[in-house]
Amino acid sequence: MKYTLIISEKPAAAKRIAESLADGKPIKEQENGVPYYKITRGKEDIVVVPAVGHLYGLEETEKKGWDYPVFDIEWKEAGTVRKEAKFSTKYLKLIKKLAKNANKFVIATDYDQEGSVIGKNIIVLACRQKDACRMKFSTLTKDDLVEAYETKSGHLDWGQAEAGETRHYLDWYNGINYSRALTSAIKSTGTFKIMSTGRVQGPALKIIVDREKEIKNFKPVPFWQIELAGNFQKTEIRAWHAEDKFWEKEKAQQVYDNTKNEKSASASSIEKNQFNQSPPTPFDLTTMQVEAYRCFGIQPKKTMEIAQELYTSGVISYPRTSSQQLPPVINYKKIMKDLSKQNDFSSLCKDLLKKELKPNNGKKTDPAHPAIYPTGIAPSGLESNESKIYDLIVKRFMATFSEPAVRETVTIELDCNNEIFILKGTRTIEKGWHKFYSPYVKLEEIELPKINKNDEVDVKEILMHDMETQPPKRYTAASIIKELEKRNLGTKSTRSEIVDTLFHRGYVDGRSIQATELGIMTTEALEKHCPKIVDEELTRHFEEETEKIMEGKQKKEVVLDEAKDSLKKIMADFKVNEKDIGEELAKANKETRDEMSTLGKCMICSDGSIVMKRGKFGSFAACNKYPECNAIYSLPKNAMIKPAKKECEACHYPMVLAIKKGKRPTEFCINKDCKSKYLEGEAGEEAKAIAKGTIEKECPKCKEGKLVLRTSIYGKFLGCNRFPKCRHTERLQHETHGKDNDVNAEKKDEKDSDNEKNSNDEKEE
Repeated sequence: MKYTLIISEKPAAAKRIAESLADGKPIKEQENGVPYYKITRGKEDIVVVPAVGHLYGLEETEKKGWDYPVFDIEWKEAGTVRKEAKFSTKYLKLIKKLAKNANKFVIATDYDQEGSVIGKNIIVLACRQKDACRMKFSTLTKDDLVEAYETKSGHLDWGQAEAGETRHYLDWYNGINYSRALTSAIKSTGTFKIMSTGRVQGPALKIIVDREKEIKNFKPVPFWQIELAGNFQKTEIRAWHAEDKFWEKEKAQQVYDNTKNEKSASASSIEKNQFNQSPPTPFDLTTMQVEAYRCFGIQPKKTMEIAQELYTSGVISYPRTSSQQLPPVINYKKIMKDLSKQNDFSSLCKDLLKKELKPNNGKKTDPAHPAIYPTGIAPSGLESNESKIYDLIVKRFMATFSEPAVRETVTIELDCNNEIFILKGTRTIEKGWHKFYSPYVKLEEIELPKINKNDEVDVKEILMHDMETQPPKRYTAASIIKELEKRNLGTKSTRSEIVDTLFHRGYVDGRSIQATELGIMTTEALEKHCPKIVDEELTRHFEEETEKIMEGKQKKEVVLDEAKDSLKKIMADFKVNEKDIGEELAKANKETRDEMSTLGKCMICSDGSIVMKRGKFGSFAACNKYPECNAIYSLPKNAMIKPAKKECEACHYPMVLAIKKGKRPTEFCINKDCKSKYLEGEAGEEAKAIAKGTIEKECPKCKEGKLVLRTSIYGKFLGCNRFPKCRHTERLQHETHGKDNDVNAEKKDEKDSDNEKNSNDEKEE
């Protein structure tokens, strides 16, 4: 029997496609754990089978050790290229088997460059076909999938596929050659460390390093501000001198002396100004990541993973989009009606349905997908962060259709002995879109008392503040992604992964992203000897050339030939300076390693420092003056340990930061006898007695078990001995040292092929 073979990108998508296109109920089959579906649509027999992200990866045609530059590469089965992609082999095997009896092929992967590369490789390499039909959809709803199938094109989107493949080649060429060069350089000094940088990673690091240098080189400039603190009809007010910043202290002192003894000030001028505040534009990927970080502190990479899950569940549209526009074709009214059936949004949607629905579209567009929007399908079983992201997306969608908010600014000039002080307040007159985007509207509301012209304000005191100009702020995970987008570096899908790589390689650290010594000195060495590696102009040039390929204005071969010529020159310069670069990298690596392993001063000998070490049974901390000082401390296992760079307030021992996947980072003191680790009072004494085994206590939850001492990476706690039947726990640690323990660990994050899909921007050795 011959059939049409539809190939999706993920198992969840295959299931939705089968359910949407089937005349009846799909027949689910399984082979080696891989699901596929047999359906009938009219007179057509169809088989729907999933891929699982990239089934092919680029690899050298012939391994050449640490030689560089290398350009001879080819697509090979992903399971043979990367150990972590071995799970994909069974999917590829099934697709090859099903392709033998198919007489028509349809690609239904994500409609973007990556999805097009996935589909093109499967059709050409696995199915041995020259072309295939292509479905295009932005949501996994039945209506969209049926329309996508009925209106499918007769050919692959070769522009997207060629552009995506070119990007893969460029990333591989740059990443592997740069990383080999850096590693070879550090090897030449007798040190070994895998070093990496890439086409976008290098310029991204340089942006962070440049900001770090700005901060370090910043010289504060003093200035002074004069504040009037007073009251009007029992309402406290604070006004600032009209001059704002005084750069000369003498002038500020003169104003202060002229007003410090005054008991009142007169309202000499009152100005009110109302203005409309437009609704927000629809979400593109970057804006959504920035908002999720601002509102919830969720890292951009995690936000994208959550959004992808919501998409495959059918509740939102495709999230990897740079568009800020919602076209009428998505049927605003139907979505709003469907959302109104969800309790959380019912009344808000009904309010919007009373008027014409017209979104406040932004300027950014995407040829493949509209802005992110909810489909109206009600989600189920969402975890905490998934619920937050979904709520944010729905409320952003609703807010874009709302009326502008009306705000009013009141500016009052207070005359205090001929010196003018400015009192400002801003309030919301009409909520407009604020009502729909609540609680994510973060605006300062300062409502002033009703002061009329010539009214007297009581002056409580005049204050002169000594101030200094502040250095620029460090980037956050969200703001650096926004900066990369502004500079056209990387893609909407890969920027968060690039930043994540910088953390993993030890080039940057901290929530407010700080370049480490390794990151700074690596960048400086490359700027000095091989500046093209960190040149954002070169990276941006190839980004633009790749876009031209997608538009049919450039050829893949032309771009790749130019890239090879450029890399040959860069690598030739690098080899000339390899020894010097290696020495600088080795020095940077040692300084960074020392910095990251030193916890603080030794409290036993006072002369040494407590450093992290690795022994036969794992990591531990000890004094670097051993054997003169034998101070030694255990560290949690199965967690990443970093210096907290602070002392314990209770005993002044160094503190460390324990980071474990799926849990919040926890700070704790390395001193096992620190009094801060125990509850105080009677509860603490009882807990310590149970821990010592001198008394027993019945489990207050199940009434059958006994509380016993248990240990997690966060320290000791009391737990029921009937675990896992009873999961009751009581913390033995002081509450400031964390709330989580191993018993109540969050569900382990599922490995997803999206990690493979996003990591292709920077190929490393």
